[in-house]
Amino acid sequence: WALHLKNVTVSLSGQYECSFATYPHGTKAAKIQLVVKAEEEQHYVKEAWLNQTLEIPCIEDTTSENLSNYPLKWLVWESGREEELMSKEPSCPAVYRNVSVLYGQRAHLGLDNTLKIFPTKITDDGRVFSCHVRYHPERVRKSSTTIRVFGK
Repeated sequence: WALHLKNVTVSLSGQYECSFATYPHGTKAAKIQLVVKAEEEQHYVKEAWLNQTLEIPCIEDTTSENLSNYPLKWLVWESGREEELMSKEPSCPAVYRNVSVLYGQRAHLGLDNTLKIFPTKITDDGRVFSCHVRYHPERVRKSSTTIRVFGK
């Protein structure tokens, strides 16, 4: 017997019990404690100087070795829409796709999954860059960074 839950939310956390009658042994039961955790998304603000190299770490408290085991992608919010900058698969950790029209050759992926933008432009000010790591078919860890660009 199995219980299938759809549209799982934190409110479904609790103890679940399955019981059924068996013959001739009587009722059998099993209990399980379900803990549903909310998706975690970390938000940061990073300052950068105009015309310098901007480096944004993917997930601050995760080592690059842990990230190399999962699909990863970088996105940027532009004019109310999200555009994919680049993505990488664990089968080829040294190879990534750079698909951005907006950033083209300005965006690169560092060995430690850091997003590198060079040179920073005034149009980068206020943009939100986010890193998504799919560590389970239905789970994604996200980190978003808002950029503040300053001139000298």
